[in-house]
Amino acid sequence: MAAVFKTQSSFLKLWGLLAVVLAVAVAVKGNSEGDALYALRRSLSDPGNVLQSWDPNLVNPCTWFHVTCNGDNQVTRVDLGNSKLSGHLVPELGKLDHLQELYKNNIQGTIPKELGNLKSLISLDLYNNNISGTIPTSLGKLKNLVFLRLNDNKLTGPIPRELTSVSSLKVVDVSNNDLCGTIPTSGPFEHIPLNNFEHNPRLEGPELLGLATYDTNCS
Repeated sequence: MAAVFKTQSSFLKLWGLLAVVLAVAVAVKGNSEGDALYALRRSLSDPGNVLQSWDPNLVNPCTWFHVTCNGDNQVTRVDLGNSKLSGHLVPELGKLDHLQELYKNNIQGTIPKELGNLKSLISLDLYNNNISGTIPTSLGKLKNLVFLRLNDNKLTGPIPRELTSVSSLKVVDVSNNDLCGTIPTSGPFEHIPLNNFEHNPRLEGPELLGLATYDTNCS
């Protein structure tokens, strides 16, 4: 009988230890994602205090407004559209491993190359902002990306050919920018309407594969 009680006690201790390890892992994950989002908050001007709930002292950012999480308390969506925020995106956003959707408004600066680390990202909606610089080639690593809307910004440079390998892409809109070079015609771009590329004065039209380099006079 004593041996049975000893065995039960050992199992209870083991389960207790596993519970502590799991709780610590969740807290560490929450802190990592919370730190990334708080870095974003610090980069933004928030006249309406819509991010007041983004408190770095709270372990779990899933309790913050405008943040959606899955059942495992992992951040999957950040929606700050129509919040009258302004500022720029931060590289720390690349730490949100399970982020599926990112919506922003009144954003300036450039698109951080670290967004290419968001392997779960489905929708990247950064349209109608004041974003400048180039489209990062690292976005070609987003193999689950379906929606890429970068229209109505101040983006320059070519359309990265790395995006042609993202077979999940269904919607690409880069109209109303200052992109240059030619329009990709392979992979998912085969089915993207040409009006999604219009109003880029330096964009030369669809590329002719094998006949011309796509980035001619493009910088």
